[in-house]
Amino acid sequence: MARTCCRPRPTQDLTLVPALTACPACGRPMRIDYHNARTVTTWDGVTRLSLHIRRCHTVTCSRYRRPYRPEAEGRLALPHHEFGLDVIATVGTLRHAQHRSVPEIHQELTRRGLVLAPRTVANLLDRYDELRALASCDAARLRPLLKKQGQLILALDGLQPDVGHEILWVVRDCLSGEPLLAKSLLSATHQDLAGLLTEVVQALALPVAAVVSDGQHSIRKAVAQALPGVPHQLCHFHYLREAAQPIYDADRHAKKELKKTVRGVRRLERQVESRDDPLAEVVQGYCAAVRSALTDDGRPPLDAKGLLLEERLTAVCASLDRTAEKGGRRAN
Repeated sequence: MARTCCRPRPTQDLTLVPALTACPACGRPMRIDYHNARTVTTWDGVTRLSLHIRRCHTVTCSRYRRPYRPEAEGRLALPHHEFGLDVIATVGTLRHAQHRSVPEIHQELTRRGLVLAPRTVANLLDRYDELRALASCDAARLRPLLKKQGQLILALDGLQPDVGHEILWVVRDCLSGEPLLAKSLLSATHQDLAGLLTEVVQALALPVAAVVSDGQHSIRKAVAQALPGVPHQLCHFHYLREAAQPIYDADRHAKKELKKTVRGVRRLERQVESRDDPLAEVVQGYCAAVRSALTDDGRPPLDAKGLLLEERLTAVCASLDRTAEKGGRRAN
């Protein structure tokens, strides 16, 4: 059965930029050539991704004009898919751990707020089975694909559908975008994660140039144990989000307090909604401006929504003051 309703609009925007700026093949700078956009549905909401794509322009380089996409993109979703890896992990858990049928899984996902067709559930199950099939790290398929690039830049991340369930760990190559290994683990100790990295390196027999991940301590220890001396780059998005968390919390509190000062907008709208005189139009315009300011959440952590609200409300107040000075009436 196909989808019977439109796909939800994005609830948040996210810009991703590759952390690597030098070409992994020749070492020359890679510049941002173009941008791609895609929409991904995760348990955090519907996210509109803006992706900055780098390419090397050295003619003699083996990666000449080959796109290098942001490393953090792979932790959100598989290539060309509209649902995130966390949703795929949830579908796999409901199917294989709880033995639910496709209609039951669709009902559960819908209950949790996702908008999707029953046929999509079957497609997500196929993707989960394909990821689990990578547990054997199919070297016969991967070696010919990766041999030309001569090295690997590994990205490691785990996805836990629900607290207490197994975590699906995925190892991916940033240069080719290929998932290399996927395993569900009951624990996330550094010994377990080091075993995943060692399995990939031994199976593919290619040098690892770098590793990209979030700042989880077990991952740091695993990289140091399995790949000593290999550079370990923390994901810029995670680093920025965690560094900005105190400011984000303070800004969110400020926005909540500002909202208290502009209550009663709907009451003013009701007083003039049956009128068509110029003053009623002015009041409705100011009410719409205040309502628009209240509903704009910005793009955290780079855009402070509390400061944005304060700036817009100040502009509305200044406009009201100018109107009063010219002889108009200021609504109370």
